[in-house]
Amino acid sequence: MRTYDLAIVGTGGIAAVHAADVARLGGRARIGAVVDVDPDRLRAFTARLAELGLPEPQGYPDLDSLLAERRPDLVDLCTPPGLHAPQAIACLTRGLTVLCEKPPALSLAEFDRIAAAEAAGGGRFATVFQHRFGSGAANLRRLVGDPRLGDPLTAVCHTLWYRPDAYFAVPWRGRWDVEGGGPTMGHGIHQMDLLLSILGPWREVVAVAARRARPTDTEDLSGALVTFASGAVASVVNSLLSPRETSHLRFDLDHASVELTHLYGYGDGDWTVTAAPGHEQEVAEAWAEGPTGRPSGHGAQLSAVLDALDAGRTPPVGTAEARDTMELVAAIYASAFTRRPVGCGEIGPGSPFYERMEGPGAPWPAVRTGAAA
Repeated sequence: MRTYDLAIVGTGGIAAVHAADVARLGGRARIGAVVDVDPDRLRAFTARLAELGLPEPQGYPDLDSLLAERRPDLVDLCTPPGLHAPQAIACLTRGLTVLCEKPPALSLAEFDRIAAAEAAGGGRFATVFQHRFGSGAANLRRLVGDPRLGDPLTAVCHTLWYRPDAYFAVPWRGRWDVEGGGPTMGHGIHQMDLLLSILGPWREVVAVAARRARPTDTEDLSGALVTFASGAVASVVNSLLSPRETSHLRFDLDHASVELTHLYGYGDGDWTVTAAPGHEQEVAEAWAEGPTGRPSGHGAQLSAVLDALDAGRTPPVGTAEARDTMELVAAIYASAFTRRPVGCGEIGPGSPFYERMEGPGAPWPAVRTGAAA
């Protein structure tokens, strides 16, 4: 079994989650290098790796220093969103494989530059959308269109979370220019990606967005109706204003309703399947045939990434899939701020929403000094 050399860039909270998952991989990967501009954070993170039983990595003050000395098998970007595109491009132009936390870029234009660097440099790029990888999601993807459950008709995708004002004291949070958006971009994107992975291509969006309560330049609430190529319609709500936090998805098919209720990750027990009258046995049998036992999470996706590297394939979720999700996010903002429906493929070069998620600007004043209008 090959042991892959992994470099983690950024040592915040999500990097600690990634490191813990590496420790559970049974030697499939080792963290050979860690990058952070803050030497105190770098030392603290290295100490945490030791507590996990992982060998001490080489520390670097910036990505350029790392790339000047090493060629990791996998570069794991755990930095704030505004750094993702330039760091990914620096790695991809050297032909490296990149796993990047969400959102992978601040705009569709930035994302397309990542894809261009991937194509030109021979590297490979994947975005962390870990909810695709639980067994429940794999089971439902297998059954959409199966005559026992039928075709999808309608769906619900609600990310109802709570973040107090103090959460936005971190300088890059709540700003268009360095975070790219609010809960639509940075929080609900996980559930929306799972929605798309199950229902397939979307066709049109009608949306609203608002800043209701938080000291941000971005929205703290959005809602949308998304029509899919299949004709299915989904309601999508993204909120940071909801004291009873939940992540809830529901898929109503011809003969069954399939529901997922969790917060930041799910297991098999978080799924509920309700058959339409007269279809109980066939629905139960169909669901029981599927995979079980794999919770969603970064570890599940990291394992899938290493499986892909073993097979010489592009790791999941690649640029084409991630771009679909980014385009849906951009369309929600475009529809909300222009007050009209936005179709898939409509936002391209020449559209203000291609260069920036807020387009020409949100319909409310900025609250942070120096932030983008």
